[in-house]
Amino acid sequence: MLGIVLYIALIFILLLALFLLNFYRDPERKIPKGNNIVSPADGRIIRIIKINSNEKIKIKKGILGKIETLTKDVAKECYLVSIFMSPFDVHINRAPIDGKIKKIKYEKGRFFSAFNFEKSLKNEKNEILIESKIGNVKAIQIAGFLARKIKCFVKENQKINKGQKIGAIVLGSQVSLVIPAKITLKIKIGDKVKAGSTIIAGLK
Repeated sequence: MLGIVLYIALIFILLLALFLLNFYRDPERKIPKGNNIVSPADGRIIRIIKINSNEKIKIKKGILGKIETLTKDVAKECYLVSIFMSPFDVHINRAPIDGKIKKIKYEKGRFFSAFNFEKSLKNEKNEILIESKIGNVKAIQIAGFLARKIKCFVKENQKINKGQKIGAIVLGSQVSLVIPAKITLKIKIGDKVKAGSTIIAGLK
């Protein structure tokens, strides 16, 4: 009986080790040249919406959680592109465009009373505003419901290159990209994308 328990424990430890090795992998990426915006994260495109106002918008995070953000620091008319990252995706985030870090805004995840459905749960998030030749571009790192751990590798006023590593998020999570609407989208809902190598939009 003891032998069976040890055998099961060994298999569990091996599977856990394989999962962690897979989760923390950091493969090289071929950064496409040219006038374009690349994906900031690995995963699947789950939302593409056009925003025509400067009002605060809500980005729902799956079944549980959401965040709020402003778009007026990007443009009057923007696209919001959300990328879902499963636990099996690479969780390194990369710069979508060349530019300079204009602002970083971190907000710790918060829980509210369950009786207040509108504010019942907000996820941890980190907004990275990039000043580029086409105007401002915003990448929003959104942590998962349980893990809630975001890493940011860049600082304000730092110059960055397209495809450069800018952060990471632990376990299932999401990255949303807010970009000026004066671009041509190259993706659609359901597409699989890879950070730093998949072209999200071409610049007009």
